[in-house]
Amino acid sequence: MKSGYALALAGMAETLAISVPTVADALRGRVTLEACDERLARWSRRLLEQADVRLSTFGLEALGAERAGETFVVMSNHRSVYDIPVLFQAFPRTLRMVTKTELFKIPLWGPAMRAAGFIEIDRKDRARAIASLAVARARLESGVNVWIAPEGTRSRDGALREFKKGGFLLALETGLRILPVGLRGTEDVLRSGSFDVRKGARVEVRFGAPIDPRDYGMERRDELTAATRAAIAALV
Repeated sequence: MKSGYALALAGMAETLAISVPTVADALRGRVTLEACDERLARWSRRLLEQADVRLSTFGLEALGAERAGETFVVMSNHRSVYDIPVLFQAFPRTLRMVTKTELFKIPLWGPAMRAAGFIEIDRKDRARAIASLAVARARLESGVNVWIAPEGTRSRDGALREFKKGGFLLALETGLRILPVGLRGTEDVLRSGSFDVRKGARVEVRFGAPIDPRDYGMERRDELTAATRAAIAALV
C-alpha cells in the first residue's frame, strides 16, 4: 500500500508522462486539441484511480442536452490541487483552466500547459492579467470551455473567499453563460499546503443552473458576482 507521499510522487510521474509528449509535439508544431484532451483525460483518471477517489457527479443536466454545443465560463470553489483532475473527469466537454503564472515556471509541466492551451494569469501585473483575459476570450470564442476559480487561490478552511472580478468581465464581454460548480471533498484527498495524498476520499462535483451575464450587464457586475457566489455556496 502506497504512502501518501508515494502517491504524490506517482502523481508527479503521471504529470511528467503527459508533459513530455505534449512539449515534444509543440516543438514539432504538431499539438492538437484532441491529443491534449486525450492526455488530460488519461492523466486525471489515473490520478483519481491511484488515490482511490470515489467520485460522484450531480446536475449534469444543467448543461442542457438540447444545447450540447454551448460554451461556458466554468466557475467553481477551490479547495485542493485535486480540484483539477476531479473537474477534468467530471466535466464532459473540452476544458482549459486559467491558472497562476507560478505554475508555468515549472519545468516541462509549465510549457506543456501552455502548449495544451491553459491560460496563464499574473495577478501582480495588471497589463499581463488583462492580456490573459484576452487569451481566455479567444479560447471561448473557439468553443473551448474556460474554467476559472474566482477565489484566486485555494481555501485552507473550506470557506468561500471573496471573488475576484476578472472572470465576470470575461463572461460579460463574451455573453457566455457562467456554469457554477461546487466541489466537495477534494481537500480530503490533498489539503492546501500538503504533499500527503490520502486514499479513499469521497468527492462530489455539483453543477448548478447556468447564469446568463446578459441578464445583468456591465453596470450590474457586482450583482452578477454576488449571484454566482451564492450559487456556488449553495452547491458546496
